[in-house]
Amino acid sequence: MIFIYHQKIDNVWYAAAIENDKIFATAFSPNNEEEALRHLLSNLPYNIPFQVTEKPRQLLAELLKTLKAIFDGKGVSRSSFKTSMDHLPSYMRRVLSCTSLIPVGYLTTYGAIAKVAGGSPRSVGGAEASNPFPLLIPCHRVVRADFTIGGYGLGHKVKLQILRREDRNYEETTILKINDKALPLFPVKHLRKNRGKK
Repeated sequence: MIFIYHQKIDNVWYAAAIENDKIFATAFSPNNEEEALRHLLSNLPYNIPFQVTEKPRQLLAELLKTLKAIFDGKGVSRSSFKTSMDHLPSYMRRVLSCTSLIPVGYLTTYGAIAKVAGGSPRSVGGAEASNPFPLLIPCHRVVRADFTIGGYGLGHKVKLQILRREDRNYEETTILKINDKALPLFPVKHLRKNRGKK
């Protein structure tokens, strides 16, 4: 049985779905409760029953606090959380695994992830758009090759606000090695001035 809990914290709705110690989905919405729940429910596997709980289990309470901290731009450890990805396509798992390694203060591009995970920048964008773990797996840290903001389910403005809060004024580009392939990581300041435009 999957347990779902959602809560409004500082005018943002956060939601999560867990079974035992595994996370099946997360969601958030600065707009309204329904949007957060709709996104969360759309990412649950079809064949597992779920129940909405009024009182959060300890893992759910910790998870929602972590989502809020990430939304607020804080550097937090996500290592204690186990995501359930077995029901996701293998390509999507590869993309999300790369994305999960992007640290706060940095971003990378759809094309850079494609060079590590395979596929094309467009296919990476599709996988990121279907990310069932927003904030926990930071798809907001993936942008276009020209360093414009790119897409985001809750809109460019929300993505840009999160990235601005995550900016640590880093200067240097760094390289992350994944399976003998290089994933370049760029400081958030690389975002272009026309970052809100399509």
